[in-house]
Amino acid sequence: MPEPIRVVLVDDQQLVRAGLAMVIGAQTDMVVAGQASDGVEALELLADCAADVVLMDVRMPHLDGLETTRRLIDAADLAGCEPPKIVMLTTYDLDEYLLAAIKAGASGFLLKNAPPEDLLAAIRTVRDGDAVVAPSATRRLLAHVATGTGSISPDAADPRLEVLTDREREVLELIARGLSNAEISAELFLSETTVKTHVRHILTKLGVRDRVQAVVVAYESGLAGR
Repeated sequence: MPEPIRVVLVDDQQLVRAGLAMVIGAQTDMVVAGQASDGVEALELLADCAADVVLMDVRMPHLDGLETTRRLIDAADLAGCEPPKIVMLTTYDLDEYLLAAIKAGASGFLLKNAPPEDLLAAIRTVRDGDAVVAPSATRRLLAHVATGTGSISPDAADPRLEVLTDREREVLELIARGLSNAEISAELFLSETTVKTHVRHILTKLGVRDRVQAVVVAYESGLAGR
């Protein structure tokens, strides 16, 4: 049997942590490896506790989820090791915090009222090295940002986009629209294996950790939302 996914819960509301722990604990392929009530506790916990995925609240006392994410990623980079995958948990009115967290290295975000199956799917998705950009809630948030009401605004053309092939740019635009590999496959009449190869090349050429950071590049460069 493969090792279960080790999940750490970081939220200042005990009731929220208890609910998350109940849902995660009922899965055969997951285990709650630890809990923290704020960013300071989380950094202390994760210094000694091995974790695959961290569910991180955005707003917390003492140290918020944004700064905690940045410090976790920076510490891992300094140590030359792989950081845990971080999924931000938030509400609609925090787009600017989410996008900053994604730039810092978070692998995605979910709304706190997301169905349990979306939460579990997100944990499995980021553990497998992908990012959470497909759920409908995320699509709505990205659409909200693309209209100019969020914190991303198109800058001058990103030189990194110049190294992408035409097909890779097509795939990136569809990623930015929130499409999954299967949906991109159907849209472009390609096999999923080919789509995965294109995604891997896009991430390498853009120098980003995962597809959600590629989405940020697409919006900032103006490639998406045209």
